[in-house]
Amino acid sequence: MKLAFSTLGVPGLPLTDVLGLATAHGYHGVELRAHPEEPVHPGLAPGERAAVAAGFKEAGVELLGLAGYSRVAAPGDDDAVIAEIRALLDLARDLGAPYVRVFPGGDADQSPEEADATAARRLGTAAEYATEVDVRILLETHDSHRTGADAMRVLGLVGHRQVGALWDVMHTWLGGEQPSESYLALAPHLGYVQVKDIASAEDTTPLPLGAGVLPLTEVVDVLSRHGWDGWLCWEYEKRWYESAAPLPELLVAGREHLARLLSDAA
Repeated sequence: MKLAFSTLGVPGLPLTDVLGLATAHGYHGVELRAHPEEPVHPGLAPGERAAVAAGFKEAGVELLGLAGYSRVAAPGDDDAVIAEIRALLDLARDLGAPYVRVFPGGDADQSPEEADATAARRLGTAAEYATEVDVRILLETHDSHRTGADAMRVLGLVGHRQVGALWDVMHTWLGGEQPSESYLALAPHLGYVQVKDIASAEDTTPLPLGAGVLPLTEVVDVLSRHGWDGWLCWEYEKRWYESAAPLPELLVAGREHLARLLSDAA
């Protein structure tokens, strides 16, 4: 498995510095938070996009994916959501990213059936354009669809190879799902896995990997046991928790912890 980290952990950091952290600390790739607060987002001009792609190539770091914020199950107009996803897919194509992340974002006033159908309809439409640009859309286990079983209800309706799953291990755990259950649900569609650690279900402030309660050992074990060889991406949510320790000083220990888990699982 290859290791990456998300720029959610280094909010607003210039791309050259992000790439420097990856190369200095032994990470194979980076997931970019694609938001207007960040250096890389769908509003970039063509020349700026070319510079980003060239920066990754020069650094020898892979661009794992773009973490977007489209909410595919949310009530409202389909066209606006699909346009947002298309803009993210265009950016991914221009930068050479294989994946874009979307959220479920279902509303409490919706029935599960309505939320599933809304998400599947939009993803199915967006999948046709994703095929054209050769980028996969990944539905993250998050918010209204936090378990693998939840995500599979949508993915089963979509049934398109360009739409898959992003396994956020915190949300499946918060949803009461065991790693083996999450993997079996998501495996046919799995793009990559986001790892992290927290103190408890009540306190989700990000911690160094291995310092909290999330079942990272079990996650790596189940992935290894099934011969999965994709990406583990550390999503350290510094942007939402200003009091959390700075990510750069944790990167070496985080990589070493994941390497130990991989070695033990092997």
